Parts: sequence; C-alpha cells; structure tokens
Amino acid sequence: MSARVDHGPWGVPIALFILGAWGGHLVWMLTADGLSATSPLAWLHVLVQGYLCTGLFITGHDAMHGTVSRRRWLNNAVGTVACFLFAGLSYHRLVVNHRAHHADPTSERDPDFSTRFQSFLPWLGTFMVRYVTVIQFSVMAVKFNILWWLGVDQWRIWMFWVVPAVLGTLQLFYFGTYVPHRRPETPEMAPHHARTLPRSHLRAMLSCYFFGYHWEHHESPSTPWWALWRMKDARASVTDARPAA
Repeated sequence: MSARVDHGPWGVPIALFILGAWGGHLVWMLTADGLSATSPLAWLHVLVQGYLCTGLFITGHDAMHGTVSRRRWLNNAVGTVACFLFAGLSYHRLVVNHRAHHADPTSERDPDFSTRFQSFLPWLGTFMVRYVTVIQFSVMAVKFNILWWLGVDQWRIWMFWVVPAVLGTLQLFYFGTYVPHRRPETPEMAPHHARTLPRSHLRAMLSCYFFGYHWEHHESPSTPWWALWRMKDARASVTDARPAA
C-alpha cells in the first residue's frame, strides 16, 4: 500500500456523521408511529437506511487504511464500532483479509476474489462463506433479541434493520468487488487488476460512496472515500494532457 496522505481533520467528523445518521435514522424507524410494511414511504426509508449501512462499512474500510484519524487508537476504535454495527463483523479479521486483498488482488490469495466463479451469485456465495462466521451470526442474533426484548415489533426489526444490512452488503459487493475485479481483464485495469467507473461524481457517490472509483482506490489506498473524486479528476487530467497517438 502507498504511504499515508494527510487529508486534514475531516476523517473523524465525517465518520461520526455517518454513524450518527445511521443510528438516528434506525431508531426513528424502529419507534415512529405511522410507518407500516405496506407504505411506499417506509420502503423509501429502507433504501435510505441501506445506503447508510453501506456508509458504515465504507467508514470501517477507511479505518482499515488508517485514514479516519492520525491517532491510531481513535482510528481503530471508529473502525471497530462501524464494522460491529454494520453486521457484527470483526474489525481485526477484516484488516487481515483486506491487506491480503490489496497485496495481490484477483489472485488465489485474495480472499475477496473467486478464481472459480465469475458470475454474480456464485461469487457472492463464495465471498459470504469466506467472511461470515458463527460468532457473527451469534452477535446478530443477540442484537435481534435485544431489540425484541426492548419492545420493538419483529416486523420492524426485519424491515428496518435486517433488510437494509442485506442491501448494503449487496451494494458493497457489487460496486466494490464484483464490478471492479471481475474478468476478463482489460489493459486499463493494470497494474491493480481493477476497473473504475466513468467519471461522474454524482453517480459514483450515489452508487457506493465513490468506491466505484476502484482503480483510484488501489492506486492510493491512503485517500479516504470522500476524496477519491479528486484522484479521479487528477487521473483524468493526466489522461487528457497526453498527446494523441
């Protein structure tokens, strides 16, 4: 991985904003009167919460690269909390696996990649088998039962807590693993074995917090998600400046 680049003091405030938005919106959905499983407005909130769930993991991912805070303990604390809230994930285990991914992407040693399957669902299944653990399932079951014990209706727990986490997982896998790294490889993927979305910052932000600018992420892992658009612009400027062949 490249040397860490200092992007100022914004990492922690942005991370806390995402954590707060996720938590505040979840509490509101679990307790608000007037929401029902058949309401189109309720399902709109489910989509918003799914996007915020994606933001939780993106925050944890930034922490894995040390870009949330220059204070290591604070950086790791934010990453640990974000990954735990997302789906009971072990931050330490994710750090180990993510380093392996960056060290040799799309190889047999890459825990994110499937050398056997390139179709979406089989690859997703392989990915989940590698990452989901009994401990994680147990943690999520405990969380579910705590919410139920606190008096939250089961349908609300499933609709507003479980479904958004699943949507976030699918969004992260599709835009952060499947689309960037699937074969066949093309010359523009070198040397990181990674594609990138066309330059459209709004699309990139809405799709997965600029994570679709994946070549740029592998080129500069020390760049936080909220600054990847600058990497995209810088790369585009270099490309535009090259003389035509």
